[in-house]
Amino acid sequence: MRIKLYWKLTFIFCFVVIVAITTGYLYLVTHLKSYVESTIAAHVKHQLYLSKDLLESLQKDKINPIDFQASAARIGNILGLRATIIAPDGKVLGDTDLTEDQLSVVENHSNRPEVKDALSKGFGMSKRFSYTIKKDMLYMAIPFGKENERGLLRLAVPLYDIELLEAKIRSVVGVSVIGIFLLSLGLTVFLSVFISRPLSEMSLIAKSMARGDFSKKVSIHSRDEIGDLAMALNAMSDDIKDKIENVNSERAKLDLVLSSMFEGVIVTGADEKIILMNPSLRKIFLIDSDPEGKKPLEVIRNTAVEEMIEKIIKGRQHLATEEIVITMPEEKILKVNGVPIMRNNKLEGAILVFHDITELRRLEKIRQDFVANVSHELRTPVSSIKGYAETLLEGALEDKDNAKEFIGIIYQDSNRLASLINDLLDLSKIESGKMKMFFIELDPIPLIKRTVTIIENQAKAKSITLIIDVPQGLPKIKADEARFSQVMINLLDNAIKYSSEGGTAVISARVDGSFLQVDISDTGMGISEKDLPRIFERF
Repeated sequence: MRIKLYWKLTFIFCFVVIVAITTGYLYLVTHLKSYVESTIAAHVKHQLYLSKDLLESLQKDKINPIDFQASAARIGNILGLRATIIAPDGKVLGDTDLTEDQLSVVENHSNRPEVKDALSKGFGMSKRFSYTIKKDMLYMAIPFGKENERGLLRLAVPLYDIELLEAKIRSVVGVSVIGIFLLSLGLTVFLSVFISRPLSEMSLIAKSMARGDFSKKVSIHSRDEIGDLAMALNAMSDDIKDKIENVNSERAKLDLVLSSMFEGVIVTGADEKIILMNPSLRKIFLIDSDPEGKKPLEVIRNTAVEEMIEKIIKGRQHLATEEIVITMPEEKILKVNGVPIMRNNKLEGAILVFHDITELRRLEKIRQDFVANVSHELRTPVSSIKGYAETLLEGALEDKDNAKEFIGIIYQDSNRLASLINDLLDLSKIESGKMKMFFIELDPIPLIKRTVTIIENQAKAKSITLIIDVPQGLPKIKADEARFSQVMINLLDNAIKYSSEGGTAVISARVDGSFLQVDISDTGMGISEKDLPRIFERF
């Protein structure tokens, strides 16, 4: 539970006041009690000696002997105390609180402490319970008279009376103490609020500063320590505001740079936990949650990245480079470069930059495949042309029948070479964007039939039946006639080439929205599922 400052000050002041007042109260009550008891004892003792003088003066009267019961009653009534006259042997001769009949049966007092002390020391005093009158009493006794007429005079005051007086004193002191406490409490609350008000104001403004609001300033009411604190807080507010603006400006620049980078970036601390990860890297690894404060393996799920960071941080490797392959969400090849973050020769973390080289590696593979495929495609017709040309040069030219056949083969392979070169030129035009298309309105049915006629002889050679399943009344289309025929021939050529003898190839067409869809199906082996994603790649 949160306690405000002025309540804390109030509690502290009240505690101090309570301790001080309680100490004073206990001191006063204790000393007043002692003072009252000593005063009463001194008063009783003084009365005791006066009463002794009275009894001794009565003893001098030889005509009228002393009536001890009457004398005890007289002394007790005058002093307002219990007076008892006791013989040296302990017999009670007179008592203020006893009648003549009770005196005859009262027990001997020789064993009473005050009586013993009075006989042995000349004065005796004790506090005890009186079994005669059933009260707690304070007793004082002294001897009186001559040797042959000695006796003991004892005065007693009930302790109850002393206790009543002490209670009255405690009551008066207690009321005074409570009054002083209440007055101190009011004054303490006022002073606590007065002292804590500027501190409370500073606390509220400090909270506003923590929330980023630096518009408020602390009012300076005094030139003491609190005033100095207010001035320091205002100066700190301005300083923090400037620094935060600078940091925000630099951070905005950094965020702009990182968010605009195509490369992925991850920054970790010396504890190998992620401090920063830019959007590009999140996109590569499909990271939706906040990665900060987590280990890279928890977010990226790639042990190679974790091992690189360990090499840099634990092994203090100045530069680490790896190529990693990820398969989710799609297969990619990433080149990762990592360096340590050093400040004042102290390692503070690591930074890794991820370059997506998937396309680069794919193009490199395509280049390699292209060289291999072109080399393979060119080698066969060139070797054929070279072989037949050498045969003709070696004398086959004189053999007219064979010479004509050889020249025919050379001519066919030359056409094959020219076709391959044209395909390469077309490919170059397509990739450079220089391939021109000439769109005209065409009737698709005659165009399909002409294409089938071109490939018909090739189908007959393998006993493959070509079926045209095209409905009448198809709308005209806008297309490049040469390219349309080229696509049809390529598809039909594949259908015939990869179908076994006696198979079937079906050409069908249908309207699909604003397009005409032409399908060519065959009874051949088909394309395996793993190769389907690559059917539109080059070669």
